Amino acid sequence: MIDLHYWPTPNGKKVTILLEEAEIPYRIIPVNIGRGDQFTPQFLKMNPNHRMPVMVDNAPAGGGEPIVIFESGAIMLYLAEKVGKFYPQDTRGKYAVTQWVIWQMANQGPKLGECGHFRRLGDKQGDQSYAVRRFTDEANRLYGVLNNRLYESKYLAGNEYTIADMICYPWTVNWKAQGQDIEEFKYMKRWHDELSARPALRLGMAAGADLSEDVTTLPPDEQERRAKIMYNQRARPVA
Repeated sequence: MIDLHYWPTPNGKKVTILLEEAEIPYRIIPVNIGRGDQFTPQFLKMNPNHRMPVMVDNAPAGGGEPIVIFESGAIMLYLAEKVGKFYPQDTRGKYAVTQWVIWQMANQGPKLGECGHFRRLGDKQGDQSYAVRRFTDEANRLYGVLNNRLYESKYLAGNEYTIADMICYPWTVNWKAQGQDIEEFKYMKRWHDELSARPALRLGMAAGADLSEDVTTLPPDEQERRAKIMYNQRARPVA
């Protein structure tokens, strides 16, 4: 059984898509990142970077103590390799997939995350027009990277659906909020529509939907506390 410490964000949904696609039994352990669950001593033992998701494999190959892994890309590489699905192990196939997994972690996720942050922020912290333009344009560039690749091949790593597709998909569903027009990216849209119709992917995207909360219903002081947790983090002192 896999324990997944999780909150329904794109980074969490990458992993639940794979778990559903590979039919791996798992249990969700909620980590309410708005409330600050990721800063508890128990969570920090699993991930010193205080970010979800974190995976605990209670039955690792070869036995022994449970294996704990943080970072969604590392989790997906581990799970796909363990079950022998969606991650070819021949040298060419393996690194065709791996490069796109790393591309997502280093480019798509961080840049689209910043795009969404500054577009939501508006003028609450002063003039954000440069940041909005900067990251909206970068989002557009990254959509173009996907589109150009998917002009060349059916899926990101070639002709087979892999974890490269699963890890990128959740960050594309909010294209409108990222200031993009999906019709501009014909080949990415074809890929997006095809993946959206996959039953297992739809289950992975829906995982934990009941966990989301409306922060605007919380008392003002709690809203302020949560905003500081999410957006004003600095280095944590050594224990």
